[in-house]
Amino acid sequence: MQHASSPVPGRPRIFYGWWIVVAGAVVAFSSGPGQTYGFSTFIDSIIEDTGLERTSLSALYAVGTGVSAAMVLAVSRLADRYGVRRTLPLVALGVGLACISMSMAQGAFVVFVSFSALRALAQGSLTINTTVLTAQWFVRKRGRAMSLQGLGFPLSLAVIPLLARTLIDQIGWREAYVVLGVMVWVLVIPLAFFVIRERPEEMGLFPDGADGPPPGETADAAARATATPDRRRVLTSLRFWWLALPLSTPALVVTGLVFHQSAIMQEQGLGPTVAAATFVPMAVLSAGSALVTGGLVDRFRPQVVFAASLLAMLAAMAMALFINSLWQAVLYAGLLGMCSGIGQVVNSVTWAHFYGRFGLGRVQGAAVMVNIAASALGPLPLAALAGVFDSFRPGVAVMALLPLVSIAAILTARPPDGSRVGAQPSACGPTAGGAPCRPRRQ
Repeated sequence: MQHASSPVPGRPRIFYGWWIVVAGAVVAFSSGPGQTYGFSTFIDSIIEDTGLERTSLSALYAVGTGVSAAMVLAVSRLADRYGVRRTLPLVALGVGLACISMSMAQGAFVVFVSFSALRALAQGSLTINTTVLTAQWFVRKRGRAMSLQGLGFPLSLAVIPLLARTLIDQIGWREAYVVLGVMVWVLVIPLAFFVIRERPEEMGLFPDGADGPPPGETADAAARATATPDRRRVLTSLRFWWLALPLSTPALVVTGLVFHQSAIMQEQGLGPTVAAATFVPMAVLSAGSALVTGGLVDRFRPQVVFAASLLAMLAAMAMALFINSLWQAVLYAGLLGMCSGIGQVVNSVTWAHFYGRFGLGRVQGAAVMVNIAASALGPLPLAALAGVFDSFRPGVAVMALLPLVSIAAILTARPPDGSRVGAQPSACGPTAGGAPCRPRRQ
């Protein structure tokens, strides 16, 4: 009998972790109905059918997203306690039911409840489960694995808005939500039962398909880490927030821009069809930048790579002030996609990089909670300032300050205290593919 703490060395022809990555990409794709780009396609139809005003809908979206942040924290702890394989089917079931609930919304209350559930379960909980799972299977190649898994997001970005738009035009927005909910069930639930496994040690393997545990991690220490309650400070740790707040800037800014994308484009004289079509170049650039980022974060500090993505965000925000042609809209969308792709990989890698792969759900859940709360706020200032100035330009100009502050914060962030087994606090040494590590001051 093989014990989880003592895997038998040896690598199959294809390391099973790569099948975990494929499954994670499918789950990431399935989060589309709860992502901002999925919802933004439905906004005009919901406003027309329910009579809600755009500002009111933005407020409901913000409050619902904020409530979902607390729900995500609870789900992440369930993933730590019961495992992704048990948690994921329940999350997928909830996403489908939330889509069906959205299809029956007649007023503000049901819209609010459905928003909360979709954001918590699709955007938050599906993402947490795949990130935590992949972090268990990879250490040295974690950046590359996360970037490949993350391809599900740009694929979803390219497909879901156009699919939703087609369904809305053909069968109506309510029926379109039902179709999307059933799609999530079909894609995710079978994977959870037949493909997903919690950790490589369960199959007699080691992370990355190596012949032994990662440097600095012994089988006995790993077993103790999984058996010992995780008492590290997270939400009360200043160093956690010094990382979490700048890492949440893309969630706030990109969500706000994407949420109002149709209105921003129409203000510049471009129609809703152009607004929907720009999701394709956004997805392409997001996928390409994610692939490149995977190799970069395996070799360099994630903070440096992330700071570069914020420069792309600044460029996109500058373009948003002056878009008046199709090629400018495509370039704008591409820059946003680049920022999203890099940010997705860096967010997936950073927490395991600093905290280790054991008890990661609790840490990742707190980080995702902050991201979701940031995305909840994104649409509000743009909608409010647009109501005051009758233009989105002042709001975009004010929000441009956030990437500048975040660059300064992320480059001065230090690894949190209390990193557990498997953490990589610096991009050095053989585990990170970089130069030999120097002693670090405590």
